[in-house]
Amino acid sequence: MMLTNKTKVLLVLTQDLLDRARVLAGKATTALKLPVSLQIVLRALIEVGLKRDNHPTLLANVEGQAKAVRHQRSVAGRAGLREN
Repeated sequence: MMLTNKTKVLLVLTQDLLDRARVLAGKATTALKLPVSLQIVLRALIEVGLKRDNHPTLLANVEGQAKAVRHQRSVAGRAGLREN
């Protein structure tokens, strides 16, 4: 896959998730005998995940993350109201 039309994205990840992706990069480097960066691993995971857009596990994960973000914003909003 050649990246001709690229853009930058900021990802906020947990340390655990980042560590697991780094381990995968290390395993891929060993297995493929090629340098595999964290960025390559994350791009591959996103690409494979997007091909499974109707997979129940993926949809459940998206739902869980969306609910967590909604909850965090709700808590932050209530905290902001108390400050005024």
